[in-house]
Amino acid sequence: MKKYFRLLVIFLVFSCLTSHIASAQIVNVPDANLAAAVRETLHLAPNAPITKHLTALIPKETVLLPNYPNPFNPETWIPYQLAKPADVTLTIYAMDGQVVRQLVLRHQHAGTYQSKGRAVYWDGRNAFSEPVASGLYFYTLTAGDFTATRRMLIRK
Repeated sequence: MKKYFRLLVIFLVFSCLTSHIASAQIVNVPDANLAAAVRETLHLAPNAPITKHLTALIPKETVLLPNYPNPFNPETWIPYQLAKPADVTLTIYAMDGQVVRQLVLRHQHAGTYQSKGRAVYWDGRNAFSEPVASGLYFYTLTAGDFTATRRMLIRK
């Protein structure tokens, strides 16, 4: 339980501070208890700055990762990493180039979005909530100036 709490504390602080850290601003943690918990979790001295330790958690580059599972039926998760905060959109295309579905994720902080709780979730349905047919689909992640496309296979 203690290990879980430590990971939760790191995640919460990381989520709150990533936009400040990514832009290399001085971070002032408003809650002294939270800062102390992070220092304890990371085994730092009582007055040690936590910024450089949290900066290591931010990806160095924005990347679109392979969806999982692949092939899938009927749902999949699409992980990605952001090196800096950005407005994020994921667009799913059929083989003929038609847009099947667009998932607007809005503004996201820099960080890793790989777990099922953070990755983009697609339920295998089109914009009209109808299940899509089996076959090959492409997905494109747009985050600021970054754009990347990968393929995925739905098998029923």
